[in-house]
Amino acid sequence: MFKQIIGSHVIRLPETASTNLHALRELNSHRPAEGSVYITDNQTQGRGLETNSWESEPGKNLTFSFILYPSFLPVDKQFRLNQCIALGISDFVKQMITDRITVKWPNDIYYRDKKICGTLIQNSVIGSSFDYSVIGIGMNVNQAEFLSEAPNPVSMMNVLGIEQSLENLSLQLFQSLDRRYWQLMNGEFEKLSADYLNNLYRMGEIGKYMIHGIEEEARITGVSNYGHLLLKNVNGKSWSCDLKEVKYL
Repeated sequence: MFKQIIGSHVIRLPETASTNLHALRELNSHRPAEGSVYITDNQTQGRGLETNSWESEPGKNLTFSFILYPSFLPVDKQFRLNQCIALGISDFVKQMITDRITVKWPNDIYYRDKKICGTLIQNSVIGSSFDYSVIGIGMNVNQAEFLSEAPNPVSMMNVLGIEQSLENLSLQLFQSLDRRYWQLMNGEFEKLSADYLNNLYRMGEIGKYMIHGIEEEARITGVSNYGHLLLKNVNGKSWSCDLKEVKYL
């Protein structure tokens, strides 16, 4: 039995602008224990990828960040951390919702075509080694209505129709993330990659994308070792895209 890392120290904040920013401030002043979680019922300025914001009704959802020190992981394999985190969340959500849960590249969790969980990973690198990673997670749990302009949010309440205990769910989610982190630490990269592709949203399906500013119909064929999304159209033209080069339509 492995010692639990993620969730071994849980710090509860009544309110904060952003749990990621709070964790980063902690790192600026000292070195918190690995796996330290900062969780709040009211995150007022939650962030997503790039400039995206995250809507969360106070007391209704899981909003937290945690700190890892993955110094064992070569920097050129940092996408393995994304896979590990996405799978840890996906494993957990599938315990609650058994139908149509997928990972939308790089690490959002989808129910059908709607987003139930978002993740923001902020890495610090010194030379060729990781210094730390701050992982922020926002999961829609008991919120029934969404008022922001986010295009496709959904919650467990919307899907299951029942309210969940945030306390119980958080403990289960920490354990699920921890299991996948141990796989990463043990070097089980091939399993993580295979599981990630098996859970990938739109994998192998023809879909519409904006690629380098041009609308294309293409099929996702995989993800590179560096985390680039691999696509190919029916004429055999292929692309390897980072976040700024492709948009799902």
